[in-house]
Amino acid sequence: MQPLSFPRALTAAFALVLLGACSGPLPEEQEQALDQAKQAAEAAAATDQEAAVTPPPAASCDASQVQGLVGQSYSEALAEQARQDAGAAQVRMLRPQQLITNEFRGERLNIEVDESNTVTGVRCG
Repeated sequence: MQPLSFPRALTAAFALVLLGACSGPLPEEQEQALDQAKQAAEAAAATDQEAAVTPPPAASCDASQVQGLVGQSYSEALAEQARQDAGAAQVRMLRPQQLITNEFRGERLNIEVDESNTVTGVRCG
């Protein structure tokens, strides 16, 4: 049986409490069901809290290893060597005023260049 999600478990526990309040003393089955619903709600809350504090995986890119590229002329060979030196899975060149995606990817090396293809900055993301 699949565990209840936090909202469903909370709703189930609340419904059982309301039913119990209307009927007086709870029969043993209802007490057990109420206890199970409470336990499921607590387990779901604990799982949600663990997920909220779990940090994202560590990035594999280290741009500090390739800062010496600033001032050099960009080439595909330079980009590939920089990718390897930084431990990055991907590399991309960023030109001035170029539209780019804004998602952060810790395994990607960004090489910023100016209008003459001279490297002006190197960063991960």
